[in-house]
Amino acid sequence: MGHDTAEFTPLNIAVLTVSDSRNLKTDSSGQFLADSVTAAGHELVDRQLHPDDIYRIRAVVSDWIVRPEIQVVLITGGTGFTGRDSTPEAVTPLLDKMVDGFGELFRHVSWEEIGTSTLQSRALAGLANRTLVACMPGSTGACRTAWGRILREQLDSRTGPCNFVQHLAAAPACGTRS
Repeated sequence: MGHDTAEFTPLNIAVLTVSDSRNLKTDSSGQFLADSVTAAGHELVDRQLHPDDIYRIRAVVSDWIVRPEIQVVLITGGTGFTGRDSTPEAVTPLLDKMVDGFGELFRHVSWEEIGTSTLQSRALAGLANRTLVACMPGSTGACRTAWGRILREQLDSRTGPCNFVQHLAAAPACGTRS
């Protein structure tokens, strides 16, 4: 779980907050992720906030996964069990491959913080068009856990024995995705 001698590869990352009650000024979770992305040396290429609507979420994520410059999509919110929580339903049909271990690991490390309440998290991740899409709960604490305990290392090309960087499309200056 350390760094090998590989060179750091900055990634182009987009952040989506799914919320019916927040705006960009009150969105502490999305702001935490945006700040963490740039602090880690990555590029924040887009940040948006949309209501918890399956079709809006799907439209934004669909747009991002076809844009060749975006390599990672981080989504906060809409992963619970309330009537409007629809992020997993919006995102799952877009994924080519599920990263089952993300949700499992997130719930495992969350156990230490929130106990059995972690059962109500539907955190998930997958690859779509060689773009990593990671969905986490909307609380800032959950984003801190996901970033600090999973994503920061897995988005660092120096982390061994493996990380997600090798599975992501290179961000071309122009043209289409390879």
